[in-house]
Amino acid sequence: MQIGMVGLGRMGMNMTRRLLQGGHQVVVYNRTRDKVLEAEKEGAVGCNSLQELAPKLSPPRVVWLMLPAGKPTEDHIRSLSKLLSPGDILVDGANTYFRDDLRREEELKPRGIHYLDAGVSGGVWGLKVGYCMMLGGDEADFKRMEPILRTLAPKDGYLHCGPTGAGHFVKMVHNAIEYALLEAYGEGFEMLKVSPYSEHLDLGKIAHVWNQGSVVRSWLLELLEAAFLKDHDLSSVPGSVEDSGEGRWAVQEAVASGVSVTGIAHALFKRFESRQPNLFSNKVIAVLRQAFGGHALTTMPTASKEGDPAHPAS
Repeated sequence: MQIGMVGLGRMGMNMTRRLLQGGHQVVVYNRTRDKVLEAEKEGAVGCNSLQELAPKLSPPRVVWLMLPAGKPTEDHIRSLSKLLSPGDILVDGANTYFRDDLRREEELKPRGIHYLDAGVSGGVWGLKVGYCMMLGGDEADFKRMEPILRTLAPKDGYLHCGPTGAGHFVKMVHNAIEYALLEAYGEGFEMLKVSPYSEHLDLGKIAHVWNQGSVVRSWLLELLEAAFLKDHDLSSVPGSVEDSGEGRWAVQEAVASGVSVTGIAHALFKRFESRQPNLFSNKVIAVLRQAFGGHALTTMPTASKEGDPAHPAS
């Protein structure tokens, strides 16, 4: 099958490679030319501009955007809406807010351009093991895309979730769950690191043994074991954790729906906290504790060898 791929970052380039390996013809465009040249060397058809893309694809066309969510994706959809023809399919594979999908479908409908939203999970491992994909949009468009999806995904690794927005909604919840899982692992391993047994515990070996049949086994633990092998106490790893938006949207939707998502909300707020080394809120708490209880104002203590809860890890 023939497809246009716009955006050759870590995900877009590897998806292009997987499609080429599967025998598809891939026409590519990227803002920086070097990525296009790299894809051309591996068998893709390159474009110097978006204007070149449509003429190199046979109607009805399929164009997949693998760009950062927000303005880059919006700008490219706006441009492509003027270049594509009725019956063409435009797929957004970014981590887009599902409500933006609903708006885009309405904007593209008068031009006859079909729209699919694709939640894509797999990261840098997708080239090797495939991508888990959650699609929203018209079922006929989804079925037309299936040759592409079968190549990109592992067995049973793609799903038509429902009408427009459903794919990105499911991916939003997927990523919100991921927030909470990561936070749980982080808190658990911090307990181990500051415990009375910390001098004896090998965190990498603990991650490994937990993956041998325990109820908390996971791919995340495999990745964590590999990280501990490189740096046994993660001393070289900065503690700031970004959030890409899905956690915020999930909490907003939960509030609107009256659903309690305390674990996900906690994980989201901890990410905010991680990027603020000298929190004003902590200063407020410290000065109030001094005022009502006479507690001394102190700098953040380091972890004690005994693992005293009063001396948490820095």
